[in-house]
Amino acid sequence: MKNFIPYPFFHDDVPIDISFVFEDEKPAGKHGFIKVDGKDFAFEDGTKVKFWGTNFNGWGCLPEHDYAEILAKRLAKMGLNLVRFHQLDSEWHARNIFAFTKGKRVTGGKLDPQSLDRLDYLIYCLKKEGIYCYMDMFTYRKFKSDEGVENAKALADSAKPISIFSDKLIELQKELCRELWQHKNPYTELAYCDDPIFVMAEITNECDMFSKKLDNFPEPYNTEYLNKFDKWLKDNNIDKKAKDFDLSEPKNENLVDYNIWLQEEYYKEMYNCMRECGVKIPITGTNWCSSPANQKTQLVTDYYDSHTYHYDWHWKEFEKKCANNAITKNDLKAVSGDKDGNTDSYHSYLCECATSSVADRPTFISEWDMPWPNEYRAESPIYSAAYGLLQGWSGFSIHTYSYTPCLERMNMLGSEIASQKIGNIPYRQGIFSAWNDPAKFGLFYHCALMTRRGDVSKAKNTITLSPLSKTDWDMEPIYANLEKCAIENDYSFKEIRTEETKVPFETEIKSDTNELLIDRKKNYGYVNTPKTKCAYGFLGKNGQIDLDDVKINCDTDFGVVALSSLTNDDICHSDNILLTTVGRAENTDAKFSDDLMLDYGKPPITVEVIKAEIEIKTDAEGLFVWAISPEGFYIGTVPTTYENGVLKFTVGNTAQSMYYLIVKE
Repeated sequence: MKNFIPYPFFHDDVPIDISFVFEDEKPAGKHGFIKVDGKDFAFEDGTKVKFWGTNFNGWGCLPEHDYAEILAKRLAKMGLNLVRFHQLDSEWHARNIFAFTKGKRVTGGKLDPQSLDRLDYLIYCLKKEGIYCYMDMFTYRKFKSDEGVENAKALADSAKPISIFSDKLIELQKELCRELWQHKNPYTELAYCDDPIFVMAEITNECDMFSKKLDNFPEPYNTEYLNKFDKWLKDNNIDKKAKDFDLSEPKNENLVDYNIWLQEEYYKEMYNCMRECGVKIPITGTNWCSSPANQKTQLVTDYYDSHTYHYDWHWKEFEKKCANNAITKNDLKAVSGDKDGNTDSYHSYLCECATSSVADRPTFISEWDMPWPNEYRAESPIYSAAYGLLQGWSGFSIHTYSYTPCLERMNMLGSEIASQKIGNIPYRQGIFSAWNDPAKFGLFYHCALMTRRGDVSKAKNTITLSPLSKTDWDMEPIYANLEKCAIENDYSFKEIRTEETKVPFETEIKSDTNELLIDRKKNYGYVNTPKTKCAYGFLGKNGQIDLDDVKINCDTDFGVVALSSLTNDDICHSDNILLTTVGRAENTDAKFSDDLMLDYGKPPITVEVIKAEIEIKTDAEGLFVWAISPEGFYIGTVPTTYENGVLKFTVGNTAQSMYYLIVKE
């Protein structure tokens, strides 16, 4: 029988504070500006860095001053070191960078002073806490006729992909770049372009010339696109006219090459504008992998960015359906584009990110999520952090922390605002809000420690792949190797193959470092490194899991059991260890009928108690196991034995919690 206990997360604090581990990294920017160093990011003083962070969305980027201080401290206590400012330009947000309130009609694209002041102060607070910033330049901006935009009412939010080739829309984007990057923050006394707190910037969010239809642009933009196509054909000595092409057939070679050129020219123009504004940090183009052609265009920028999500749900305004798909099982039906429900192969949601890995540039994942209410989502933080490190990527930021800073009002999962949707999108109501989710955000301590300390080693071996064509990948080698070794891609298009590689499906995969394992027959995985040990998945049926110096025997059917040293010592020598045990988390009285959610439930948020026997081989004598409450109280000790250098105890029987500190008296 399942046993759930209340474990609410609070907007203004967290139960445990690990900021002391990274105290020497404060303030953000102390190492100078970030730069590209091969496949890594490094600061001016040579310090290499990886990021574990979160997105702030729209209004969430503009908190009141007193809450900005609380928010920055809360993130630092969890070990996070990056915030991506996302959707700042979205009109549907309650507040955005152009408008502080709703009511007055907003014209033009000028920065609102009150909104900017809120952002300035948040940046100041994050800087003090050692947390860096990623600037998302262009997301959902609604272009206006008052700005001289023709037929503005026919343009959707962000005008994708017209914003890539329209001279007028590009000029407006450049104007905003100048205004924002050259703005001086009165709290840091630095212009944004001169502040090393900023570490990355992207030109445009989820926008490219290869994933949208090209035959239905409104005028005058259709004519502008065709005129530029005609000029390109002439310049390349191709005896055709734009009107001769079927724009609904995106794989035509000439059309693909034209769109590659068009997108590269856009990136170069925006990139040069930002450099002329004084921006010193690495810049990328966009952040998803719609096709090899799109990935090729990113080569004119400094690093690769990617987005990936693990879900199979149909979230309408009133009907809420979510399939409970697990990473450690092979039963996914709609993950990372697999719409056929294949059962003879498996691909991780990180496979899409692997298409963003090339030999000489860093890879960063600026959006990822395995959203609520998937009951197995607790696997995702550990899995993402561990395999990102195996690949040598530069880090992750989850989408999202929240859409609003009014988090004192939010005390349940999945419902962030009173209405059923935001901007006509139902799933923006709170599915992606991670800040109070014990199953995901609750594991960020371990993910931050793993990522920032490099607890998981980079793969020993690397394979280099090339696409089938400019529009198609051969994904099979990625599926087969992502969890074994590092993957890089060659987008020179010098080698184009015509047949996919068929790779035998393996149920048990161990990394070539021997630190990571995932077994989709037994349905569990583990992380086995000196400073972090973790078992995750369907542990109850697998009996004792033997890791180096640690043994875990879990009675609960599904869960995550993670241990991380909070000192410079390995777990077998440490006198301060964080233990987290978490699996299912849900609202009180939530009701489901298979995939259909009947009732969100009500506060408080609850977690299933994980019952597990744990053995730690350690030379640290006199260790206590303290259970920690949501408020941060020591609520009781767990009985232990220590014999022959082995500490043994069982969690889940007494002093029930999800957090435990194993500390010396």
